[in-house]
Amino acid sequence: MSLFRRSAAALAAAAFAAAASPAAHAAPSPSPSVKVPEALYGKSDPSFDGVWRQSFALLALDSVAITPADSAVEWLTGQQCEDGGFPSFRADTAKGCDPKTEDTNATAVAVQALVALGGHEAEVDRALTWLDKIKNKDGWPYNPGGVSDTNSSALVVMAFRAAHKKAPSTLPTYVVTCDAPADERGAFAYQPDKKGKLYANDSATAAAVLAQSDQIIPVKAGASGVEPGKVECRGKKATFESGPASLGYLLNKAEKNGHHLDSPQKAAGPDFSTTANAAMALAAAGQPDEAKNIVTWLEKNSGSWSKSRPAALANLILAAKATGGSPADFGGADLVQQLTNLGPAPSTKGKATGGMTRDEKKKDDEGGLSVWFTVGIGLLIGVGGGFLISMRKKTG
Repeated sequence: MSLFRRSAAALAAAAFAAAASPAAHAAPSPSPSVKVPEALYGKSDPSFDGVWRQSFALLALDSVAITPADSAVEWLTGQQCEDGGFPSFRADTAKGCDPKTEDTNATAVAVQALVALGGHEAEVDRALTWLDKIKNKDGWPYNPGGVSDTNSSALVVMAFRAAHKKAPSTLPTYVVTCDAPADERGAFAYQPDKKGKLYANDSATAAAVLAQSDQIIPVKAGASGVEPGKVECRGKKATFESGPASLGYLLNKAEKNGHHLDSPQKAAGPDFSTTANAAMALAAAGQPDEAKNIVTWLEKNSGSWSKSRPAALANLILAAKATGGSPADFGGADLVQQLTNLGPAPSTKGKATGGMTRDEKKKDDEGGLSVWFTVGIGLLIGVGGGFLISMRKKTG
């Protein structure tokens, strides 16, 4: 995804140069500048992505019926500030939070993880109250007081939906239209540039398509199809034809690009995060064929990118689930075990289930079928899996 943060301060605090959520393309920090908590997933420096990667790790494990260690959940809830927001990382929770360091991205994904785990209504309500308080008229900024951006707004909309509450704002109207080349029209921009111009951004578009669906994370496979739309131009006047133009743009871009999305600087190669997020977004919008094609590409190419990176592994697990695939056999790799190995041992109250959901596990138990039989059937008929999202440096 392309990076459109406009100031050095924003870049230092929140630059996310790759795509949504789980991963900047830089390798994990070999020597963290802060002590990495034992309850945290991953061993790289958590300064920029501690809450982010922990939240997605917990969300992904819960989606495959693994009960995370109590210490892992307690670490996440302990990161919350008194006003309800979450920063990227609090090294010393005995100290109060600097409100300027709290961010919508960390807060929104923490909400989604805590809702999925259940039993954290107080923390969720406080976080949503904070998000409501710091919103702009047209959406949400990364940090309080900033300019709204599509990615942050999409994350927050998803957080309110996960908690079964109506979001108090929506996505910014950053849709690229007739000022752009025809093949970019319908895409979302991350933010306007200093002159107010909008540029197509694949990460922002994937985030928007997912937020515009009626689903939450984890996305369930088999969504009803949505007709892709397009932008028609007569001079500078734009009209929107058929369904969401953002969906039409994303679908066409992925197909044209060989079932993956590139980094803005094409020399940098594929953008794995945005590619995985696009698979999830397309699955949520009822476009399973291209979503599965993307997943097949990820199965063959994402191993080096996701190695030892909890947020990236979680991204792939959730994308696999969205397209009906097995995270326990993702191109021959067991993503679930890889993620589990990066954090505290799961609680004895839960156990690994070969990548099945809780509902699948329940049906398996009721029918007297073994996990291995179900997984075996999945290997015969299963498909791959292919997440969301912000514009800052996620290193885990």
